[in-house]
Amino acid sequence: MSSINPAEHTERLTFSGKGGEYFRIWIVNLALSILTLGIYSAWAKVRRLKYFYQNTRLADSSFDFHGDPVAILKGRVIAVILLLAYNFSGMISPRAALVTFALLVLVFPWLIVRSLRFKLHNSSYRGLRFSFRGTNRNGYVTFLLFPLLALVTLYLLTPLAHQRIKRFQHSNSWYGSSQFAFNAGSGAFFAIYGKMLLMAILLIALAAGGAALMQPAVFTMTGAGQSEEAMAQLVSSMLGFMLVVYLLLFVLLGPWFAARMQNLVWNNTTLERHSFASNVQARGLLWIYLSNFIGILLTLGLYKPFADIRVARYRLEHMAFVPVGDMDAFMADQQQSPTATGEEAADLFDFDISF
Repeated sequence: MSSINPAEHTERLTFSGKGGEYFRIWIVNLALSILTLGIYSAWAKVRRLKYFYQNTRLADSSFDFHGDPVAILKGRVIAVILLLAYNFSGMISPRAALVTFALLVLVFPWLIVRSLRFKLHNSSYRGLRFSFRGTNRNGYVTFLLFPLLALVTLYLLTPLAHQRIKRFQHSNSWYGSSQFAFNAGSGAFFAIYGKMLLMAILLIALAAGGAALMQPAVFTMTGAGQSEEAMAQLVSSMLGFMLVVYLLLFVLLGPWFAARMQNLVWNNTTLERHSFASNVQARGLLWIYLSNFIGILLTLGLYKPFADIRVARYRLEHMAFVPVGDMDAFMADQQQSPTATGEEAADLFDFDISF
């Protein structure tokens, strides 16, 4: 399903968050995180997630987040310890740094799996918990083997690694006693990455052509007798060219990629017989990203919470749940499930490393 069909019975997601409300949460979180040297950031994350979850509604019911700030703080302490260990090992010897880096690479997939479990275990809808049941073994294949394959192939297999990550995340997620499934193949990911690469090449070519037309003398300078002024002009032109290319790639390709990827992932995700629909438009995201960037720049960062609200509202309200049959009957079945509360194995979800 590539778009939301109004003729179908769909339950659209809605988002009721307001920039002014979230600004008050954001500014307090920022101030307390600075005053406590980052310690409060764990509590700030819980407040932020609760606000966004509780303002996201499906079929007149909201989501909720139940994460323990202490668990998040534990995860961040672990992350800081690992980072410090790597930095200090580099001061000892290159060999110690290499060994420490290898250990970090080996433990990284395990930490990601635990973070996924933590996040879903502490997420709920209508009082029912989500859960993540992916194994550590598959986590190592997904987050270690495939990224390494992408690296050794000079990132040619990045789309395949991306597809495997999304398949691992969605296919191992549950809501009550119902399992999600992910049906998008790697070919669809290669198609999006391929189109993005072609557009990037086109934008770079256009930027290079524009730079050449504006300063043809810079690009025709040859020989070793160039003056310092000419060399300074060359460096300035190169930096300007790189900035233009970066802005073009960020402003134009970023929203396009985000829109296409959200639609691909959620249009190919199911929950038992039920499906999801997403019809995010690249031009809509482009306007939001561009105006948000300008707003943040002009306000020295104070527009950031308003920008977050705008992005969340647009992306959520272009999504829908497409139930087969009666949604209330489906929810009733989940309520009767013995795993509905999601309290089993709660001791496994004791920390989170994500920021």
